[in-house]
Amino acid sequence: MALDSPAEMIRRFLASESAGGIVLMGAAALALVAANSPLAGAYFAFVHLPLATGELRHGVNDGLMAIFFLLVGLEIKREWVEGELSTWPLRLLPGLAALGGMAVPALIYLAVQRGGPTLHGWAIPAATDIAFALGVLSLLGRRVPTSLKVFLTALAILDDLGAVLIIALFYTAGLAPWALAWAAAAAVGLAILNRFGIEALAPYLILGVVLWSQMLQSGIHPTLAGVILAMAIPSGAPLHRLERALNPWVAFLIVPLFGFCNAGVSLAGLGPGALLASIPLGVAAGLFLGKQVGVFGAAWIAIRMGLAAKPAGASWRQLYGVSVLCGIGFTMSLFIGLLAFRTTGEQDATKLGVLAGSGLSALLGWLLLRLDAPREPGGPA
Repeated sequence: MALDSPAEMIRRFLASESAGGIVLMGAAALALVAANSPLAGAYFAFVHLPLATGELRHGVNDGLMAIFFLLVGLEIKREWVEGELSTWPLRLLPGLAALGGMAVPALIYLAVQRGGPTLHGWAIPAATDIAFALGVLSLLGRRVPTSLKVFLTALAILDDLGAVLIIALFYTAGLAPWALAWAAAAAVGLAILNRFGIEALAPYLILGVVLWSQMLQSGIHPTLAGVILAMAIPSGAPLHRLERALNPWVAFLIVPLFGFCNAGVSLAGLGPGALLASIPLGVAAGLFLGKQVGVFGAAWIAIRMGLAAKPAGASWRQLYGVSVLCGIGFTMSLFIGLLAFRTTGEQDATKLGVLAGSGLSALLGWLLLRLDAPREPGGPA
């Protein structure tokens, strides 16, 4: 059988559902290596590269990530209107699991802090990174039932919705009334376009830029403009068209660039007990322990009480393995950490906890599913 050309192999990889997660993993690993190598100076110079509106990292976090949140919002709306979250029975199991997966990690984080200013980071371990988690799950191919992939996708989308609400409610700075008023006017304009059934994307995108620029000055984090814009985009063809256009840019440029700019933490001078400090320990324990307990516990209770059905063809151990994968909180956890803490030391401590908790969750979840799943027909042992 003839081997695929390099171009064909690249095309097939980019089309695979695991590609975005793998690229993100590579970007995070590259940042961590660069920050702890002779290239550290060049890495930090790149991350803090001055731009007209601030440094590069802030431009990525406040600007490009608004496009990421736009895509998240489009995915939430599509699934809610016509996908795996389109009816209340479909929403129940992932919804309860998502609630458990947000509450328990937050409680574990708070328990570790025992008071003090670091309590403000309670939401950091409450999020699941959908690209990263699905990337790990996709490496197992057909060993994992499709129903579990659907469950994880639906749960992560609801988890993202919860994270968006948390950011809006708890991580908003002092408000600037005039900028907030102009942002509200732009949001009303978007609602009017939707109400009159305007399907051309240009008016929405123009008002979306206005909304983002005003929210940047209002005290509400500007990335939330992406979610508001997504909710205004009409369902059907316009939504699908915009989602398809954004997906490759977000998966292969924006999210990896965010990971590269924010995952690099210097381990120089950190002793063996660095992970036991309150912030990294609370974040890591919340992600690794809290997520699996919260997600699996809520799902188990819902299924045992007859409120929802177990994903078709999945064993309890496989459901537990997927629950462990929910502890991969990379992108959204890092993002919330940057909002919760402002000093470099606290942000580096957050990164250390996110990397540890997400890495352990990815490894254990993959092992559990790999050992429990049956061998693929005709596949390797």
